[in-house]
Amino acid sequence: MEQVTIDAMVPGADPAEPAGSTALREVPVVGPGDKGLPWLGRLFDYAGDPIGFMRHQWETYGPVSPFNAAGELGAVVLGPDGCEEVLRNKGKAFANGPAWGKIVGPFFDRGLMLLDFDEHHMHRRIMQEAFTRDRLASYTTRMHPAIEHGMASWDTHPRFKSYWALKQLTLDVAADIFMGGAHDTSRHDMDKVNQAFIACVQAAAGIVRADVPMTRWGRAFRGRKVLEEFLRHYLPEKRARLTDDFFSVLCHIETEDGERFSDDDVVNHMIFLMMAAHDTSTITTSTMLQYLGQHPEWQQRCREEALALGPEPTMAELEGLQAADWVMREALRLRAPVPVLVRHTVKDAAVQGYRIPAGTDVMVGVQYSHVMEEYWTNPMVFDPERFSPERREDKSHRLAWEPFGGGVHKCIGLYFAGLEVKSILHRLLRNYHWSVDPAYVAPLDNHSLPFPKDGQPINLVRTGGAR
Repeated sequence: MEQVTIDAMVPGADPAEPAGSTALREVPVVGPGDKGLPWLGRLFDYAGDPIGFMRHQWETYGPVSPFNAAGELGAVVLGPDGCEEVLRNKGKAFANGPAWGKIVGPFFDRGLMLLDFDEHHMHRRIMQEAFTRDRLASYTTRMHPAIEHGMASWDTHPRFKSYWALKQLTLDVAADIFMGGAHDTSRHDMDKVNQAFIACVQAAAGIVRADVPMTRWGRAFRGRKVLEEFLRHYLPEKRARLTDDFFSVLCHIETEDGERFSDDDVVNHMIFLMMAAHDTSTITTSTMLQYLGQHPEWQQRCREEALALGPEPTMAELEGLQAADWVMREALRLRAPVPVLVRHTVKDAAVQGYRIPAGTDVMVGVQYSHVMEEYWTNPMVFDPERFSPERREDKSHRLAWEPFGGGVHKCIGLYFAGLEVKSILHRLLRNYHWSVDPAYVAPLDNHSLPFPKDGQPINLVRTGGAR
């Protein structure tokens, strides 16, 4: 029988023993039903049903399995134990840059997610200065007027396309918080920026990996150019004077050792962070709207919390929204904005008794950990109280709940994202009611970050209540 190059360790074998040792046994190649399409492999199996694909891999092969895709044989790692080994990366065998670089590298080049090891540590250390608690409090204060302005045109509509409205809103918030408003930029230009971000993210599903017109990568190359020109236009102004927007902060922050970002560093980090700030927040907020529309008792519970506060709550008040926090966590569990993380082995690695050779692309299925019955009660059911102090099912394993990843690459903006999502939800709850058909299932496009292809229509009613 054919053999793959992902090897299972004989119990008791030394993980540091060289590949090819008699202490290793080979895992048979996947059967004919799992080979997928020529060259494409099983990419469409994943895109059609990510959780179904991961469950099949887990039940058929266990925590580490082979995966044919794009003409190469890679590995899938599932379960919190395996994911933890990869994300902790104690032996520094797993690298981000070569893996993400194949998928979106030219478009988010030199962003924090694509840096590794000492260089990543240095950039992250500088960037942490932009996410101190004082700065997060300042960003929170600035968010509220931007959210109010962005929602001004939202009105009663029986099929309000909530996903696309939220995507525009979160981009506007990002433009204000990250850019300081970009006041001389027209709505037309901001729409171009939004489309450029969409093109860059959608490049992940590109088959033709080159700058070819009418392809995903071709559109993404042009999108990257739009984003660079947009940011470089403002760069001299941001370098000249320190203000409280994120762009200016990146231009001026430095470590105690005097480390600072170059102009190219600032632009590269801004492109990646603006994408991350508005795409992932959009997915999380739209998921919350769906479930709150289908569970009116939870919507009302969250509304009562929101009405107990003023229209522009402080960071501390947002952190105290208990029901909203549980709903947000449950939405992140059921629909992780980034369902899989990718890594590339730069040397042989041992994961859950398997040796993954150097040069292997690895898919880390964090979403599957969120729906495993070993760690969650009725995992496919919306149940925010699983995060209550009495239950805390997310503590069943350190990485049972891992929507922000783990290890040194854990999302640097996770606290900012939580504040933004809660701020948006807070204003929605004070000014609107909405409902969603209990039978509605979002038709997700999973080719890159998951989003509802129908725009996720909700029955939105403006109440004219507290502002």
